[in-house]
Amino acid sequence: MSPGRVNALTDGVVAIVMTIMVLELKFPAEPDLAAVMAVLPLLAAYLLAFVNVAIYWNNHHHMMQSAHKVTGGVLWANHALLFWLTLFPVTIRWIDDAGITPWPIASFGVVLVGAALSYQQLEKALIRAEGDGSVVKRAVGGGGKEWLSFTLYLASVPAAFVSPYISIAFYVIVSIIWVIPDRRFERELFERKEP
Repeated sequence: MSPGRVNALTDGVVAIVMTIMVLELKFPAEPDLAAVMAVLPLLAAYLLAFVNVAIYWNNHHHMMQSAHKVTGGVLWANHALLFWLTLFPVTIRWIDDAGITPWPIASFGVVLVGAALSYQQLEKALIRAEGDGSVVKRAVGGGGKEWLSFTLYLASVPAAFVSPYISIAFYVIVSIIWVIPDRRFERELFERKEP
């Protein structure tokens, strides 16, 4: 099977997740600064979730451009990733209801841990499907950024019970690391196409 259908499903689910997240936003109750300040935590949670979903979609797009073979293992790993991404709207709703408190902020971290693990499993499934000469394997290399991100996400869950703001700082740091464009797949695709 080619990656086209996997990409189409992923594109559709990510579009729905992003739409649901924006529908969770509320207008300020009153047209004044105090009301705007009251919705800022929700806007910040939305921004952070949106950036993370966009990062996963961007990286998924690049990785799937490099892939040529899809197996059952790839499909299930992709479904696992989509499962975790669809939980972002729930965590945003909880942050809106409970505020910047330990449990909802830790749950955001659990979703990020799950998404990171699923994405790594997707990488491994694609490499298994295509073998050791896989473009995905060459592009991923040792996966240093992935492991740093995973470690910070994992640390953020218990850190939320010390201070939710420590966890938020970890989430922001990882987002900044990944917002900087990752050229590994582009390099591999470019080198492969050169005569």
